[in-house]
Amino acid sequence: MATRTRRGDAGVFGEIATDVRRLHVGWMALRFPRQRGRGHAVMGRWTPETPSQQIRYYGWGVLGALGLLVAYPLTVVGLATRYYAAKLDSTRTRLGIAGVTGLAVLAWGGLTAVAHLQLEPDAVLAVAAASAVATGATALSAGCSRIGGRSVSVLLAYPFALTALCLPPVVAALVTPALEGVVLEPSYAFAVQLLEGPLAVGGINELLRANFELAGAAYAAMWVAIAFPLGWLLGLAVALANLVRPSS
Repeated sequence: MATRTRRGDAGVFGEIATDVRRLHVGWMALRFPRQRGRGHAVMGRWTPETPSQQIRYYGWGVLGALGLLVAYPLTVVGLATRYYAAKLDSTRTRLGIAGVTGLAVLAWGGLTAVAHLQLEPDAVLAVAAASAVATGATALSAGCSRIGGRSVSVLLAYPFALTALCLPPVVAALVTPALEGVVLEPSYAFAVQLLEGPLAVGGINELLRANFELAGAAYAAMWVAIAFPLGWLLGLAVALANLVRPSS
């Protein structure tokens, strides 16, 4: 059993080493194209010769190695995202945009019907509002995925898919006071952390505080604003995963 475990660990570490090497080769090829593969078909593989060339070459290599501390974990996220996105895309291909939208309507409509039978009217309204938002975002994501192309997927499909996940609870909380403590108060605390943390750079937080108030529909706008950059980040992660391990 111990021998099998060690062999399995060696296989995993070997795959990681291969992934990191491919990423670093891709990075080096941005500045030194003849480093990729066997180099230039006629001129061969380029190697630095003069001291200044060596400084530029190895400096670029060290910079790339440091960047891999961020790039490789992002690649792992991209591999997982690509796997589940492929499953969803396979479902979308079989059902079509209308089928996916109909499935979302069926699922969320069924939830709304159950809420109508068991919950108070304001709670039913919350579920219905969340259902409409989730269904619309799902249809937009499926439509953008159907168009195809890496840029459309990264810029639109992934953000709309995350919007379908992030926005319905917020919409439900906006029309149901009982959900404010569960959804809106944590959202407010999260916004404060963003303003005092990353958004403090360059005085962005002061600009936002001066022009916006986090109340009512602003909560929905905030989560849309979060869903899109997060979707772009996932799209970038998938692009890195495709660079390291091209899908068949």
